[in-house]
Amino acid sequence: MTGFINIDKESGKSSAFAVNRIKRLTGTPCGHMGTLDPLASGVLPVGVGKASRLFDYFLAKKKEYIARFRFGATSDTLDSEGEVTQTTEHIPTQEEIRSVLPSFVGEIDQVPPLYSAKSVGGRRGYELARAGVEFTLPAKRIRIDEIELLEQVSEDSFTFRIACGGGTYIRSLARDVAEKTGSLGMMTALRRTQSGFFTLDTAVKLETLTEENVGSFLIPTDAVLPFPTLKAEGEERRKLLNGIKLHTDRADGSYKLYIDELFYGIAEVNGGVLSVRTKLC
Repeated sequence: MTGFINIDKESGKSSAFAVNRIKRLTGTPCGHMGTLDPLASGVLPVGVGKASRLFDYFLAKKKEYIARFRFGATSDTLDSEGEVTQTTEHIPTQEEIRSVLPSFVGEIDQVPPLYSAKSVGGRRGYELARAGVEFTLPAKRIRIDEIELLEQVSEDSFTFRIACGGGTYIRSLARDVAEKTGSLGMMTALRRTQSGFFTLDTAVKLETLTEENVGSFLIPTDAVLPFPTLKAEGEERRKLLNGIKLHTDRADGSYKLYIDELFYGIAEVNGGVLSVRTKLC
């Protein structure tokens, strides 16, 4: 069994919990594409079988979230699951928030939360933070395509729609938006509505899946890849199957490779040389 299952993860469950459930139902090794914190819900694509080999092709894909930020306080984890470390009486107005949002659009440098999976000297940031070790994380370059204030839901809480590239920490964004307004902030709710090809309207709740129906929710690997098709025949087919690189006049880039009408994997053309990059069968 190979393909993707687009899970609508519920808040309170870890991404690993969802992956392990799919693994048990399919009897096949699985992996998730883009971790969601336990607090977060929404789109969690799970690769079944060899589809997990394709995750690198999705790292830069667009992701979209609906997030709720609370202003006037922050925590050690930058979300409501952590311990509050600072408070302030200043709660920004909608106008103040909207005035700073344009400064976050585009490529920006963002410091990840200390409670994150970032590696520091071979250990995860959250391991060091829980152990009380003092450390810093360097800023990393991220991309935010859109950030929109949707509404004010209480005296100190607001909802936002955020479209961004992979690797963006929404918790850090809550901290940074608040700082720009002269306040403090943390994330209190998060729902991912899109991760590349995968969207919320095609996602399935984990409790819906059974051993009998899980196969019907499997999305074929080639259906989620936005690459042109390459069909190998004759001598070209023979050489590619034997791992031989070929000279070609095809344009540089990635291709969905089909052999004998079956999706074989990802081929790549680089400088006029064609080779198989990722084999899936």
